[in-house]
Amino acid sequence: MASPSNSKFYSAFSLAAALGAAAVAKKGLNTSWRAATGKNPPANPADPDVSLPEAIMWAALSGTLIGVARMLATRRAATYYAKSTGHLPPQLQKDGQDAKNAPAPTS
Repeated sequence: MASPSNSKFYSAFSLAAALGAAAVAKKGLNTSWRAATGKNPPANPADPDVSLPEAIMWAALSGTLIGVARMLATRRAATYYAKSTGHLPPQLQKDGQDAKNAPAPTS
């Protein structure tokens, strides 16, 4: 059974990993945007002075890449926790993903 301190450690560790990954992804995305478009990414895509196609592209790219980076970092933190403790973090132990517990398909 996981102790409360292990659970708190995992929460803090996964948060730090996710924030770090998001910062790295944003920096890489900003650099890639400048290389591809020749200009800085929109500071605020909701600003009416930013063209709609540019705002949509920036929102889609940044949301997707930063979300994926955070998810990968959190998964990495969970893997590290599991290797260190021998079990998944408490937050991930009952995620409903076990196929044997899935409802039977209906026809």
